[in-house]
Amino acid sequence: MTAPQPLRLTSLAHGGGCGCKLAPSVLQQILADTSVAGPFRELLVGAETGDDAAVWQLDADTCVIATTDFFMPMVDDPFDFGRIAATNAISDIYAMGGKPILALAILGMPIGKIDPDDVRRILAGGASVCATAGIPVAGGHSIDCPEPVYGLAVVGTCRPEHVRRNADARAGDALILTKPIGVGVYSAAIKKGALPPSGYADMIATTTQLNQIGAELAKLSAVHAITDVTGFGLLGHALEVARGSNHALAIHWKDVPLLPAATSLARDGFVTGASGRNWASYGHDVRLPADCPDWQRQILTDPQTSGGLLVSCAADAADAILQTVMDAGFATTRRIGIVEAGAGVSVL
Repeated sequence: MTAPQPLRLTSLAHGGGCGCKLAPSVLQQILADTSVAGPFRELLVGAETGDDAAVWQLDADTCVIATTDFFMPMVDDPFDFGRIAATNAISDIYAMGGKPILALAILGMPIGKIDPDDVRRILAGGASVCATAGIPVAGGHSIDCPEPVYGLAVVGTCRPEHVRRNADARAGDALILTKPIGVGVYSAAIKKGALPPSGYADMIATTTQLNQIGAELAKLSAVHAITDVTGFGLLGHALEVARGSNHALAIHWKDVPLLPAATSLARDGFVTGASGRNWASYGHDVRLPADCPDWQRQILTDPQTSGGLLVSCAADAADAILQTVMDAGFATTRRIGIVEAGAGVSVL
């Protein structure tokens, strides 16, 4: 008798990672009538510009940062799924310039379809990342649901002057990206069993690398805006910076860091449905070269899970900031473009 094949976590989910996010246009429609109910002077950052987390000023010295992020599995190893989801959730705190202080687990599992030991491994993976970040998983909530879901609600703190929004980029700024893109392309290859072990190792290395450098960059006056690149892809999150800052962003394709096999996999058709949904949502505000091939556009709109930080900083400080990020362990960090007068995003 043939031994039963181990359950693939990805087979239980219709999507995975930040590719599960609602398309930007759909999210805008849903939130169109949502407003802050009252003059909350202490709310420094809310939902106005689609920033990474909410920021509430407690007093002259302290802000509280709060966020939540969760999704379905993009990998089959339960421990790795937990690690990726936790790293991704904590990243929002770093992207705002803060340091996390505690997390709460968010868990939804299809009871009867998944082994309880696999659920324990998911939680253990998340807890291991929180331990690396120096924070406890102080509680959480769980439900029985049709597809596996895991993530965290995270609370952090920072000083008011260290808050970094996605909406404060200045004309003349340099743009720095701290991690390579192509995670969605890799996850599409995983679904079809086409990603080699070396590719899987590369993906796990980048998606489980904490963006702790964000808290250090926020202390630099030359750093004007920070956001993390996740489900809307590089172009989508760059467009949020452009819209929020009332400037244009120009991105140099040749300088964008990519995962090693991203180009070849995308050329072979390993792309996610979310990439197309992203382009349909915001492509009218993006200018691409006339000869831009589909695979290149799909990488630029590729949904990133636990992606890097997109940093807008004074041009004369960019080289020093770039070196600081690389010295912190982000070896593929690159300067990828500039902020200029105008609107939208262009790819050169």
